[in-house]
Amino acid sequence: MFKNNRIGGFGGLVFLVALLGALTLTTERDLLAASGDMVPGQFIIVVNEAHDPAQVAADHAVAPLNLYRAAVRGFAARLSPRQLGTLAVDPRVDLIEPDLVVTFVPPIGPPRIKIQLHENNFETLTSGIDRIDAELNPRTDVSSVGIAIIDTGIWKTHVDLNVVDGYNCTGRDKSKWNDDNGHGTHVAGIAAAETGDDKGVRGVAPNGRLYAVKVLDRTGSGFLSWVICGVDWVTANAGSKSIQIANMSLGFMGSSSTLDAAISRSVNAGVTHAVAAGNESMDAKDFSPANHPDVITVSAIGDSDGKCGATGSVTSDGADDTFASFSNFGSLIELAAPGVDILSTWKGDKNNPGGLYATASGTSMASPHVAGAAAQYKASNDGATPTGIRDALIGAGTSQSPVECTADSTGRLRGGFYLDPDADPEPLVDAAGL
Repeated sequence: MFKNNRIGGFGGLVFLVALLGALTLTTERDLLAASGDMVPGQFIIVVNEAHDPAQVAADHAVAPLNLYRAAVRGFAARLSPRQLGTLAVDPRVDLIEPDLVVTFVPPIGPPRIKIQLHENNFETLTSGIDRIDAELNPRTDVSSVGIAIIDTGIWKTHVDLNVVDGYNCTGRDKSKWNDDNGHGTHVAGIAAAETGDDKGVRGVAPNGRLYAVKVLDRTGSGFLSWVICGVDWVTANAGSKSIQIANMSLGFMGSSSTLDAAISRSVNAGVTHAVAAGNESMDAKDFSPANHPDVITVSAIGDSDGKCGATGSVTSDGADDTFASFSNFGSLIELAAPGVDILSTWKGDKNNPGGLYATASGTSMASPHVAGAAAQYKASNDGATPTGIRDALIGAGTSQSPVECTADSTGRLRGGFYLDPDADPEPLVDAAGL
């Protein structure tokens, strides 16, 4: 990291000399295997507010991969050793960070994804929606709330999804944001599926206006610079497109000053960010963006029957109503949500242009339950701030204990979950009545 024209965070000048001596350029397809690894030859440059990032890049004969103007000011680029050296001493440059590999957050081990047609002429009440009682919400018109899915894109013609626009951060053509992986479409369906035909599946915030922000490629991998681009686009369009909720079911081990600053500014612009905790069975404090103080970080539970009481059959991850064995945990987690064997929308193909469906597991699936609940709350409380939304969701959540079902003041049965390793337990998100 180069900051304020000084070198810090990587061993000072020794690191700079070694980096310049060993630097090789990468292509967009040269993604490294491990999330959090540095991308050789690729950097994120932050310029101070008084200067135009495009002009700074041009002055160094740099062709930006992405320009940032809303959440941060700067650009991402592949740099030669000479360009890196001259930018490091340019007084207009505040910070240079190495670009990193970022991935969506599947469970440890083989992916547990079952892709299927949905031939039923009725709407399936999924276990996740049932467990948080989202189906009990009044059919509030959530279409006033824009929900950005910062992910692999969204299958734009899926019959269950209200996809209104998108942006591609992974290549030169910004209009190519259609989902070529499936993960982003699955996340989108959990948050906001349903177009009024009473078929397919229902999300927590039915018919929420979905924005596909493509920051991961068909393999589910991407760059930190692409994620920053996504946050920047969401922030720039928070007002004009009424994007008020964003979901990031992605991450990497470590942290980034640039991404942290971008998220903070996005939250200040009125965007509530729900983020997957990660699936390493570790403390979420070591993973970004889960460790950002301004996001709602979400861990996962397993629920087989959509009911409290731990009386359902076992899930693919273990007993009913238990903390997911793969889920990250820790004091930074605000909420838990269903994240095991979740049925949702999936990308289509030439034979199924209207989309498919899939069952998948991960904190990737837990986070959009919270994003949808945030959209529901925002639709009924237009003046709510991101902090107010987070506090309202936490306050309405169901305590982990007792696991047994107990009736609340309205007679609705509520209950928690168990086997959470966290000493500071988080509540289960509860969407009913939002």
